[in-house]
Amino acid sequence: MLKIAMIGAGSIGFTRRLVMDILSVQEFQDAQFRFMDINEESLNMAADLCRNMIQKNGLSATIQATVNQREAIADADYVFCTARVGGLEAFRHDIEIPLRYGVDQCVGDTLGPGGVFFALRTIPVLLDIARDMRELAPNALLLNYSNPMAMNTWAVRRAGGVRVVGLCHGVQHSHSLISQALGLPKAEVDFTAAGINHQTWFVQVAHQGKNMLPHILESMEKHPEISRKEPCRIDVLRRFGYFSTESNGHLSEYLPWYRKRKGETDPWIYPDTWIGGETGGYLKHCLNRGDEYKGNYPKWMSGELEFIKLGERSEEHGSYILEALETGRVYRGHFNIENQGLITNLPDKSTIEIPCYVDRNGIQPTFIGQLPLACAATCKVSINVQEMAVEAALTGNRELVKQAVLHDPLTAAVCTTDEVWRMCDEMFEALSPWLPQFNGEKRTWNDMPQANNGKLSFIR
Repeated sequence: MLKIAMIGAGSIGFTRRLVMDILSVQEFQDAQFRFMDINEESLNMAADLCRNMIQKNGLSATIQATVNQREAIADADYVFCTARVGGLEAFRHDIEIPLRYGVDQCVGDTLGPGGVFFALRTIPVLLDIARDMRELAPNALLLNYSNPMAMNTWAVRRAGGVRVVGLCHGVQHSHSLISQALGLPKAEVDFTAAGINHQTWFVQVAHQGKNMLPHILESMEKHPEISRKEPCRIDVLRRFGYFSTESNGHLSEYLPWYRKRKGETDPWIYPDTWIGGETGGYLKHCLNRGDEYKGNYPKWMSGELEFIKLGERSEEHGSYILEALETGRVYRGHFNIENQGLITNLPDKSTIEIPCYVDRNGIQPTFIGQLPLACAATCKVSINVQEMAVEAALTGNRELVKQAVLHDPLTAAVCTTDEVWRMCDEMFEALSPWLPQFNGEKRTWNDMPQANNGKLSFIR
């Protein structure tokens, strides 16, 4: 019987999805889930909904809900983290304060001022999870879904002392988009993507052995739907020659060219959905979704709305990794891991996203070699910001935070040095409740040997 801790389980949509994905594996249908969240209302709703689905699907799995993190982690085999530290209150500051200085973010959870400050408040929580794992579940694997992915997992590898892998769904979604553009069944489109989280590049795309890379741009430009929804991503493809994850809105805010001047952003934004790039789009989506979940909760419980049925398995990596590690059924996915010479023109120790194979022997990455130069150059700019932000989060160095934001490509496109310093000072003040390491609290973390044994083995 697997024991699975889910930290941040009040993320109702994601928690329900992950639980039912895991229960789709026959060997896991008696799993014990420990849900933990500091928001008791969301925690109890998620637990009730998952118990309801388990009962209606006739399974023997159990849900234990707790606000005590150590209780959830004790003796766990796997620990999932889906926490959003600071919730929507902090998220508002990530978006609204930079916007006053002209930094227009759509999502603000990966790079930019929003991504940097999101990392500063998430990393201490992840390191607390890692501490509890070292003490109570030393053989467990941490599967992190919390953004900013690259910075969070980098910090855990440096100072957490536990095995960690970072998971995202951008590659799967982009694979679907490329297949749609080419007019081919997704299962027949072979690919390799490599880079960093949310800036992963499709460096190989083939159909029945034929190289399809030269055909992607024309196919997307001619597609009546994709050409409208993905203007920024298509322009990057046009300039670089390679298609990138993640969404149009995500990509537009990691680069210095598309959101820098008022009145010139409209051609690169698809306004009909938040993910198309509207200002603060994801914040608005999250605010609406919270109300939607509360409204739907009694309908799901009563059966008025359909629950997730057994076997309706998503493309999220989590359940497939557990299945491969526990049963030996081989799984290939694109995960966030440490660069150990795997992408040769990106810095070692940074977080990269590349294809990995999983079986009982562990998670085995593939060797990529060099990224195309333009793709590598864009990734390196982001990695520079990530490295400074991780170091700042671990040491409580305020000046280094400001230097990280100063080197952010979008911020650099619109802000002076003085504006960056004033913007960061405002964000430090507004976000101080979630930044213990910058508020006089003695919370610095030392580098630790990376836990790299057992089920997370990197063999090249």
